[in-house]
Amino acid sequence: MATIKQIAEQAGVSITTVSRVLNNDPSLSVTQDTRDRIYEVAGALGYRKKSLQPPVKPIAFLYWLSEQEELHDVYFKSIRLGIEHQAELHNIELSSYKLSDGIEAVRSDIQGFIAVGRFSSAEMKRLQELTPHGVFVDTAPDPDHYDAVRPDLIWITRKAVDFFLQRGHAQIGFVGGVDFDPDTREVRQDLRETIFRDCLAPRGMLEEEHIFTGPQFSVEDGYELMLGAIDKLGDRLPTAFFVASDPIAVGCLQALNERGIAIPGRVSVLSINNISIAKYVSPPLTTFHIDIEELCRTAVTLLLERVSGSRTLVKTVFLNAELIIRKSAV
Repeated sequence: MATIKQIAEQAGVSITTVSRVLNNDPSLSVTQDTRDRIYEVAGALGYRKKSLQPPVKPIAFLYWLSEQEELHDVYFKSIRLGIEHQAELHNIELSSYKLSDGIEAVRSDIQGFIAVGRFSSAEMKRLQELTPHGVFVDTAPDPDHYDAVRPDLIWITRKAVDFFLQRGHAQIGFVGGVDFDPDTREVRQDLRETIFRDCLAPRGMLEEEHIFTGPQFSVEDGYELMLGAIDKLGDRLPTAFFVASDPIAVGCLQALNERGIAIPGRVSVLSINNISIAKYVSPPLTTFHIDIEELCRTAVTLLLERVSGSRTLVKTVFLNAELIIRKSAV
């Protein structure tokens, strides 16, 4: 069995630090990277699981998405796997619940929750009855009561528009999905479309006929939407498209290639997420890389701060993204 000394040597920290991390000393001030490294080394060396006491338990993981939504957008699956991985690193006992389980299935003794997806007013009220400690990932539905961490879609969208403007594109289109109200189920405009409109309208460059949205963030929707754009606009097709997510963009590339429209010679395409296949499509996709690992690590860190009592102030954290320039956009 591994010893604390062996863990300290491999992790590059002191024996005291290892001991205090593994015993979840709330007064210890070390970076999250150091904590992660110690847990990873301890796990790799086979340190006794029972010695790695969980900081908190139980924590509810509310994955409020349908199987279809996860199937269409690998982004959410990556978040689910990332949260599960971070929980394992920190030896957090997760009790997982799906949308189909319903909010009433959540056990009443939870110390906190991590949530992904959309929640109705009734579900939010129930969560407030259960615990004051919670973190939403990718959304921020209740910043008065709960922490949240999400990609900064406003910043990303503005950067995408600036990318095209700086390269001289005068006609820029948008392809995306829609949001919906979790209470009424009514369709509402997605934030990326809203900011896209706000960026172009003051410049007199917003054209309604250049905006195409579908019900899902899927490859199939992207394909159908771009085919519709090609058929509707013909030679008036914009020279650039900002696409709300990589799965939609993959479908857009398929449609453009099928119709023999040169990418990026005639149409440039820029997207968001940087999913694993983005570099392998034809042409390789220019996209903003969202750091899912950092997103999930931040979510767990926020939760541990609240549960431990070291912080009472509610936080909403926005993460920027790195633009990965490939061959689909000039």
